[in-house]
Amino acid sequence: MHLPQHLPVGLPKAELHLHIEGTLEPELAFALAARNGVTLPYADTTALREAYEFSDLQSFLDLYYGLMAVLRTAEDFTELADAYLEKAAAQGVRHAEIFFDPQAHTARGVPIGTVIEGLGAALDRSEERYGISTRLIMCFLRDESAESAMATLEAAKPYLHRITGVGLDSAEVGHPPAKFREVYEEAARLGLRRVAHAGEEGPAEYVREALDVLGVERIDHGLRCMEDPELVGRLARERVPLTLCPLSNVRLRVIDTLADHPLRAMLAAGLLVTVNSDDPAYFGGYAGDNFDAVEAALALEPEQLRALARNSFEASFLEDDEPRRARYLAEVEAYDFGA
Repeated sequence: MHLPQHLPVGLPKAELHLHIEGTLEPELAFALAARNGVTLPYADTTALREAYEFSDLQSFLDLYYGLMAVLRTAEDFTELADAYLEKAAAQGVRHAEIFFDPQAHTARGVPIGTVIEGLGAALDRSEERYGISTRLIMCFLRDESAESAMATLEAAKPYLHRITGVGLDSAEVGHPPAKFREVYEEAARLGLRRVAHAGEEGPAEYVREALDVLGVERIDHGLRCMEDPELVGRLARERVPLTLCPLSNVRLRVIDTLADHPLRAMLAAGLLVTVNSDDPAYFGGYAGDNFDAVEAALALEPEQLRALARNSFEASFLEDDEPRRARYLAEVEAYDFGA
């Protein structure tokens, strides 16, 4: 996507809702497939890109999990993360809190340590190479059992020095947050931060349940909170961050067009909302592209964009490095949008 210079791509920002598996671009998918002897059911990268047309969340997930077959070795995960970080740096990302889905890999016979160490090799050099500080968040697949989630947390214990928090993703409808109460209680006991997808396709009640039952500190997506004025008031009062993903919402038919996105109304309601890319290889844009898209579709002013960037750092898990957060916030305040 060609971006004119006056648009806010370079605005310093934190990305808080990013699935590393969702950054697998078709070119890298074919390269890894060739390296690992995997045959993809697509003639070429063009045919694969054409498959990135989704009718809903499940149609995306079917392709998303199928394409993961190319990820086999630690080197593959390192290459995947490096490719994302390079793109993110070009789009103003200064801090990234990255989701990964270990169950999607262990189910294919890839050990959890291979995934974590592979990603970790890229994250360890991210600041030096790309100017991006990072955190790693391990997500549980909500359409798998709670027992599988607990087993995954147990398997991750040797690697907790690399993991900041836990999350909950995949098919939302029919899989309420309360299903994972015990695993979140154990994560809290281990000192892990807690987030969860809620209120994307699932109801506003799932947002409340994630807060009250799982004790989450951030809500991923959370769009449907707008259907519940009492919940909106609570989220605003408690300053609960919401990690919105506008281009994703359109591509998965959560909303019809970006012009319909409630972002502007959410800002007006005093919600601490942030803008993120979710699965950018599949949804048509990285973090800066999402800022650009909402600026155009919702006629956002520079100071509203600055507020979104400020929110991203305030919502980040940088409590262990407040001087860094302060530096990033100062960069946001100093950013010149130009003519």
